[in-house]
Amino acid sequence: MADGEAKDLDVLRDRIDAIDTTILELLNERAQIALEVAEVKQASAGDVPPVFYRPEREAQVLRRMMDENPGPLSGEKVALVYRQIMSACLALEEPLRVAFLGPEGTFTQLATIKQFGDSVIGQSLVTVDDVFREVETESCNYGVVPVENSTEGVISHTLDNFLSSTLKVCGEVELRVHHHLMRLGGEDAPGREIKRIYSHQQTLGQCRLWLDGHYPRIPRISVTSNAEAARRAAGEPDAAAIAPEIAAELYGLQILSRKIEDLSNNTTRFLVVGREQVGPSGNDKTSIMVSTHNRPGALYKLLEPFHRHNVMLTKIETRPSKTGMWSYVFFIDFEGHQQDDVIRDVLAEIDADALEVKMLGSYPRAITH
Repeated sequence: MADGEAKDLDVLRDRIDAIDTTILELLNERAQIALEVAEVKQASAGDVPPVFYRPEREAQVLRRMMDENPGPLSGEKVALVYRQIMSACLALEEPLRVAFLGPEGTFTQLATIKQFGDSVIGQSLVTVDDVFREVETESCNYGVVPVENSTEGVISHTLDNFLSSTLKVCGEVELRVHHHLMRLGGEDAPGREIKRIYSHQQTLGQCRLWLDGHYPRIPRISVTSNAEAARRAAGEPDAAAIAPEIAAELYGLQILSRKIEDLSNNTTRFLVVGREQVGPSGNDKTSIMVSTHNRPGALYKLLEPFHRHNVMLTKIETRPSKTGMWSYVFFIDFEGHQQDDVIRDVLAEIDADALEVKMLGSYPRAITH
């Protein structure tokens, strides 16, 4: 390297060092303000425990940073950085305990980190029921559970929990899902052929075409989670697992083939459940559960107000109500917040004709990054 080039590089490095020092000072200034916010909340809360985590506020900050970002960093990278900053500052106020469908190494854990950052205290649980129960009993502040996949559809057991639960939907997370084939010791070799492949039933469905083309005669064994599949493969040299990259790291497996999902835009949606209502963020969704009279035109009368008030439906699902034979409830997601005037009008019209309308929650739309 020429002397002139070395001097130019030294100048650039000095500028980076100076900027890093400034960033460090500003990060700690932000953290100090977060502590002062906590003191104000504590002083004004009285006998009621203060609410430190505000999903709508975090969504507003992330969207503003992405909108104001001039580059060259992408909006996705900026959002990831600010999520971690907010997570660390919130941990100074009150560390959050978040339950998620485990075990560790699942996509639900990745969704939890995406929503709350690395500074939360994650609690891995065995079933969706367990997640709901831990939040209901206040053992955890929030829970994260999968609700639907763009390839395989709705996860009905998650919806069924809302039939009896008092929890609210406080947020949603959309996670682009990439599946990888992994095993102990790396590539196939004579005497080391794969004799079975473990994965979650939904994952096997999302990789069906790839498996048909590459391992058509190998048994596919459904297990409770992708992380459990990786755990089993770690103890069985002639087995493989389909799981996320984090599972390979946790269980010491080598990835044989990456991104084997049949659809490249394969995405799973997760719900954040909690005990408090969430205020408007400016870009929200609302979820309700409705039971109707069993008579002609019931579904039309339920949906017609949304059309007339120009409210966009994003999802509708039907589930057995479990209160009587051939009795069903509708789970409906739509754009807007329950405090919006137009949403109030729609809900009032539905409530006047339905047997029951249960508000599951209004929450910020998923930050797509």
